Amino acid sequence: MTTSEGYGLSEEYQDLSDTVREFADEVVAPVSAKHDEEHSFPYEVVKQMGEMGLFGLPFPEEYGGMGGDYFALALALEQLGRVDQSVAITLEAGVSLGAMPVYRFGTEEQKQQWLPMLASAQALAGFGLTEPEAGSDAGGTKTRARLNNGEWLINGNKEFITNSGTDITRLVTVTAVTGESTRADGSVKKEISTILVPTDTEGFTAEKAYNKVGWNASDTHPLTLKDVRVPEANLLGEQGRGYANFLSILDEGRIAIAALATGAAQGCVDESVRYAKQRFAFGNNIGSYQAIQFKIARMAARAHTARLAYYDAAARMLAGKPFKTEAAMAKMVAGEAAMDNARDATQVFGGYGFINEFTVSRHYRDSKILEVGEGTTEVQLMLIARELGL
Repeated sequence: MTTSEGYGLSEEYQDLSDTVREFADEVVAPVSAKHDEEHSFPYEVVKQMGEMGLFGLPFPEEYGGMGGDYFALALALEQLGRVDQSVAITLEAGVSLGAMPVYRFGTEEQKQQWLPMLASAQALAGFGLTEPEAGSDAGGTKTRARLNNGEWLINGNKEFITNSGTDITRLVTVTAVTGESTRADGSVKKEISTILVPTDTEGFTAEKAYNKVGWNASDTHPLTLKDVRVPEANLLGEQGRGYANFLSILDEGRIAIAALATGAAQGCVDESVRYAKQRFAFGNNIGSYQAIQFKIARMAARAHTARLAYYDAAARMLAGKPFKTEAAMAKMVAGEAAMDNARDATQVFGGYGFINEFTVSRHYRDSKILEVGEGTTEVQLMLIARELGL
C-alpha cells in the first residue's frame, strides 16, 4: 500500500478508485433498483466487472490477474458499495472467499485450473463454511468427508453460501470433518479440511435461493451434498488445516467487508447531502436547518473513521505486520457506520426513504447484514478483547 501523504492515495490507487466510481455511477446504479425489485442476479454488470479486471485485482498476471493487491480490491469494493451492496458483495465473495483460498492454499495445478476463469469472472466460486448448527463455532461442523478408493465421499449441508447457485458458478470449497482425535482431557477434537467441489458434481445441489431482507441481487443458497465424490487431489491445502486456513481468509475478508461497509456509509452521506440541498420545507432547503446539518455531519464523521480503520488494517497486512485485531476493529466500526448512516439517511429522506427505488432505502435493508456476515459484531469484540488480554 503506497501512499503519498498520510492516508492520501497514490496516483495508481486514485486512478483505480476513480475508474470504479465512474463505473458504479454510470453502469451499476442505473440498474440497481430493477435487480433489487426482481431479486435478479446482475449478470451483465458482473461480466463488465470481469472485463475490467476487478475479479482479478489481487492476483498475479500469471493466473489471469491484474497484479495488484488486496488494498486495490478494497478500494473497488468501497466505490461499488456506495451504490449497490449486492454487486459489491458479489465481487467481495467471489474474490476473497471464492478465489483467494485457491490462490493462498492451492497446488500449482489447482491454481492453473481455477484462477484464470475466476479472475476473469467467466466463473464464480463460493466457500461453504456455515451450516445449520455451525457458523462462528466451527466445532459444530457436521459435514463429513472420508477417503474411499482415491476419492473424497462428502455428505452434509451448508447454509448462507454466496455465489453458490448462479449460472456461472463452477466451484464451491467446502469445509468437512475428515477425522477426529482425542484430547488429553478426553474431549474429541474434529479434524476439519477444505475440499474443492465443482458444482456439476453428482450429488451437489444448490437449493432454492433465500428470500432475504436485503442484498436481493446477490446470489445466496443453502447447499446439499449427498454422496458427493471428488478426487483425492481436490483437497485444498493440508488435511486438517482447513479451519485454520479459513480463519486467515476471514481476517483478510474483514478488511474487504469493512471497505464495502465504508462505501455504504459514504453513499448514505452523498445521497443525504444531495437531497438536503434540493428538498424544500418551510421556505428553505432542509440542508439549511441545523438539525439536518448535524445529522449529516455525524454521518460524514462515521464514514471517515471507518475509512481510516480499513486503510490502517490494509496497510498492516500489506506490510506483513499482524493485522487480525485491526481488521476486526475495521469490520466492526464500518459495519456499525453503515447501519447508523442508513438509519439517519432514511430519516433525512422522510417518506421517500421508505420507498425501495431510492438508494438509501436499499442501504437501510442491506446494511444490517454487515453487522452479521463474515463474523458478527460480537465475534469482533471477542477478538479485540482477547488481544487486550481479557
